[in-house]
Amino acid sequence: MTLKSDPSRLAAADTAPSRLIGVTSVEDRLARTEAALAREVRVSRALRGVGVALGTTLDLDELLELILQKITDALEADRTTLYLLDETTDELVSRIAQGHAVYSIRLKNGEGIAGHVARTGKPLHVPNAEKDPRFRDEWDVLSGYRTRSILAAPMRNHLGRTIGVVQVLNKKRGDFTDEDADILAALATEAAVSIDNSRLFMSLTQKNIQLLDTTEQLEHRVRDLKLLFDLEHAMGRAGTLEELFVAVLGEAMRACEARIAAVALRDPEAGTGTLHYVDEHAKKIRRMAYPENTGLIGWAIREGRVLVSSDAENDERRDKSLDDRIGGPAAKTAIAVPLEGDQKAPMGAIALYNKRGDGPFSDEDRELLELIAANASTAIRLQLSREAREREERLTTIGRLLSSVIHDLKTPLAVISGYVQVMRTSKTVAERGKYAKLILKQFDHIGAMQREVLEFARGERTILARRVYLQKFFADVREQLEPDLSKRGVELVVDVQERGTARFDEGKILRVVHNLARNAAEAMGAKGGRFTIRVTRDQGDGALVVTFSDTGPGIPKEIEHRLFQSFVTSAKKGGTGLGLAIVKKIAAEHGGTVTVQSSSRGAAFTLRIPQPAP
Repeated sequence: MTLKSDPSRLAAADTAPSRLIGVTSVEDRLARTEAALAREVRVSRALRGVGVALGTTLDLDELLELILQKITDALEADRTTLYLLDETTDELVSRIAQGHAVYSIRLKNGEGIAGHVARTGKPLHVPNAEKDPRFRDEWDVLSGYRTRSILAAPMRNHLGRTIGVVQVLNKKRGDFTDEDADILAALATEAAVSIDNSRLFMSLTQKNIQLLDTTEQLEHRVRDLKLLFDLEHAMGRAGTLEELFVAVLGEAMRACEARIAAVALRDPEAGTGTLHYVDEHAKKIRRMAYPENTGLIGWAIREGRVLVSSDAENDERRDKSLDDRIGGPAAKTAIAVPLEGDQKAPMGAIALYNKRGDGPFSDEDRELLELIAANASTAIRLQLSREAREREERLTTIGRLLSSVIHDLKTPLAVISGYVQVMRTSKTVAERGKYAKLILKQFDHIGAMQREVLEFARGERTILARRVYLQKFFADVREQLEPDLSKRGVELVVDVQERGTARFDEGKILRVVHNLARNAAEAMGAKGGRFTIRVTRDQGDGALVVTFSDTGPGIPKEIEHRLFQSFVTSAKKGGTGLGLAIVKKIAAEHGGTVTVQSSSRGAAFTLRIPQPAP
């Protein structure tokens, strides 16, 4: 009997091994897929955890601590070291805390495991650190730690630049795997971006802080400039020292929000001074005597330092009689700044009392008051110098006035002396009466000259012009001049070619005649000569023209160009240099001019007096 096989059974028998092989392959693939999925989930969870943690802070120190903690937990490592690249020194820098001590590790770029990763930009897995020639064990020796295995990855920012290295040491179970390397690479990238953002944020924050500081400084400068502008504008309008104090104290109260302000100036010679003070409601400044070095303001003057008192009422430097009068018994706060005088010594001080709002004066108030005091010191010194100069000028003016009076008295006194001598020889009462009238007329002339001298000193230009008969006027001139000139050996010639009238101030023109006659007689000296007065009228404009000429040596060239200035003289004995200056002033008061021509044969002065139209 032949045994026949069943084809279907044979087929089933043939495919059984294939089925077993396929089932095994699917299971392997499924296992690998599940492992890969678990790895991705683990990476994703680690990235999400790191991302959430990093999003909680932008402070770099806290950020680095979070990064180290998350990476250590995600890779189940013993510890993690993070190195940041210092581009200025091309070094990797890491700070590690060991107990209470903080150590800093520095590696040259390319040195050690971390340096190699930073230089190449590639991750590195070292299963046995002790056998790797790139490994450096200085930290292990220092800390007593033993490094077995290392997994390191570069940290690249969003621009792809390496900014540091993350290095994990000694996996707790087994060795680091490729999966760990992938997780570390992902976390290193995430950390790099976070560190870059933190640095950018800190940079922007620092820039904003600098900008705010700069803005605040600029605002302070603008405030100071405005204060200086207002102060200079206010002080520029001051004509007296008291007006200057009003301007300074007003600006100080406004800038520092004070209720009362005072300024004290000391007088070193007298040991006292003056104190001016004003409050916010006062309409005018008050003044009082100031005993030197007294009260809060006196302390600032004596010590030459700024005084700031937040409890002025109980301050031991307070003087009740002085400070109560200025700030009142309820003066709670005060600030005083010295005013710098010559040789840097304090010449006084400026003080503020009772800040509005009852708060203390701030450092800003102090800076503002010091700025005000510095500018006020200069203005006060200038004003004091100006007033001293004005006092000197007034004394000089008084001296000039006395010189002018003495100068002008010479001629009428000489005339009076001559008439008195003639009266002694007169035999009749009529003659003596005639000379007495002439003497009284000279006294009237002296009184008129005194008034004119005062007008000249004050700069007044008033004249009393009236119609004058020229023949009679110059006849009187001859009668007055001839006795004195004849004694000096001078011949007087009066040539009146114009016999009508003219309008001028008789007294002042008579003074011009006397001054020019006296100058001519003194110029001709002991040998005498001729003095000529010629009176004509300009046919063009009708002006009265009077020419005074002499036969002297002429005017010295060195003074000819400034002949009509005050106190210019040719060194003649007893001369004051005022005569011709007064002549020019009188001519100008009449709207006229006086000119001179000079040669070795003599000098000629021409007086032109405009006349009104008929």
